[in-house]
Amino acid sequence: MQHLNPAQHIPNQLAATIYQRIGILQAKGILTTDNTLYVNNELQSLSEICGACERIKNTPIPFSYNVFIKKFIFIYIMTFPIGFVFQLGYWIIPIVIFVFYVLASLELIAEEIEDPFGGDAKDIPTDLIQANVLKHTREILLP
Repeated sequence: MQHLNPAQHIPNQLAATIYQRIGILQAKGILTTDNTLYVNNELQSLSEICGACERIKNTPIPFSYNVFIKKFIFIYIMTFPIGFVFQLGYWIIPIVIFVFYVLASLELIAEEIEDPFGGDAKDIPTDLIQANVLKHTREILLP
């Protein structure tokens, strides 16, 4: 396998390598024309999916959105007790703590899923997906 150049677009390099191998397998007679057409359609779908995933990865959440959410949570939590203190009395303290916990947790969850293709344990397991695609592709091409 050829070495990938990290300075260039890696999915396109992989697609070019796969196309080269398909050509070699077809020249050797291992793949028929029908097989080649089928694999070509799948490779085209893979390239389109890679493009869509890159658009997701490279679209950042605007900084102003993050700042706004944090300010909103802060102002809401600070003013929330004022509106309910006379109806709830001291019960307002645990209620405010609970509401803050829920809103802060939602903010942390939003930050965690902001980059689904990272290398964290909670991100999409792209290496496992790639290994499965490779396994199933080998099963199709080399019975």
